[in-house]
Amino acid sequence: MRRAVVGIAFALMGTGCVAPSVDDPAAPVDGIEIFSSPTPFTQVTAGHVSAIVPDGWEAHPAASSGSRSGFLASPHPDRWRRMDGGVAGMSATWVDATRIGMPSDFYYLAATGPLLSGLTDSERCRAEALRVFVDRRPDFTLTGPSHGDYVARGEGTCRVRGVTTQWAYFVAAPGYGPVHEVGIPASGLYVVVAVTPQGKRATALLDRLIRHTSFGGSSVGDLVEAAGGKLRAR
Repeated sequence: MRRAVVGIAFALMGTGCVAPSVDDPAAPVDGIEIFSSPTPFTQVTAGHVSAIVPDGWEAHPAASSGSRSGFLASPHPDRWRRMDGGVAGMSATWVDATRIGMPSDFYYLAATGPLLSGLTDSERCRAEALRVFVDRRPDFTLTGPSHGDYVARGEGTCRVRGVTTQWAYFVAAPGYGPVHEVGIPASGLYVVVAVTPQGKRATALLDRLIRHTSFGGSSVGDLVEAAGGKLRAR
């Protein structure tokens, strides 16, 4: 079971290597649409995933695995793949549970365990806040599947290669609870991760990036409300 859970984690957090063209900011490239705006942010859409990223960040599709979709964006997308908290960037991805064919228990374990361990369990990083909106743990003593769901938002800091960063994430393993009723029906796992250099505006920027991410037309706030919670205004 642990091997399967770690496999889900690596599959989700892996990244693609193909950069989108910027010749036409509204043209779809490898499933990604990029729209400029008068604000300091660019709208990025990759299939069912939509979000904003700061101008100047390069958006790339998630590696095509047949079960995972979404995008990553960073000033240094090749270094973002390390997922060690040392590079500014963002990723918003989801796993198609209908293609993987694993019980929802595995997604619960991935969401609460190894999925974000590079940030939450690293000696160079420190988790400073965690809000768990729903935590319905599956009964692993049963011989058959026991559906559980988990929705949480965390944040913290890292000190990597002499650079201090702040990070925030949102993760949801919808199982068959109320969160399954919104977003992408086929999704077994949602993950949004954002990292930015530490500064006065870092917290507000991270909050904005996560709030403006949506899956299947449902925002992160919608997913949280379906879990019976509410995102705090910053």
